[in-house]
Amino acid sequence: MPDPREPCETILKEHGCDNKVIAHCRAVTSLALDLCGDCPFVDKGLVLSGAMLHDIGRGSTHSIGHAQAGADIIRALGMPEQVARIVECHTGAGLTADECTLLGLFPRECMPATAEERLVAHADNRVAGSRTTTFHETLGNAIHLPRRIRRRMYRLALDVEILCKR
Repeated sequence: MPDPREPCETILKEHGCDNKVIAHCRAVTSLALDLCGDCPFVDKGLVLSGAMLHDIGRGSTHSIGHAQAGADIIRALGMPEQVARIVECHTGAGLTADECTLLGLFPRECMPATAEERLVAHADNRVAGSRTTTFHETLGNAIHLPRRIRRRMYRLALDVEILCKR
């Protein structure tokens, strides 16, 4: 049976992502799929596509703008809007339109709202390179971020853990 991640890997390579980015995307995908387990209301195909492609924008930039750049690529490829939103909302625990503006990005609301968006954002927070970390380690590494962002990351983690335990 072919690996369902391979078509996404091909897309990542075609858009300039290196092997480190691809390994990271694979690790995030594995964790996101593990987190959603048997949860009946999570679209696992959407989680797989969104998690595998969440860093596609890193083929063109490694700045905070990679999420919006990646979402634009996904839309240009004609992929589902749900995948574009996962890509756009995966940074940290999301960014408000005001925060995007302050960071020099387009003023888009990039807060993860759906179960799939929240799962991928949380999984991405828990993967450093291609190594899965504990959430406490993730928060410790985020000490340089503003308190409101760390608090948002913490609430996202709790929400995902509760969502997945139902």
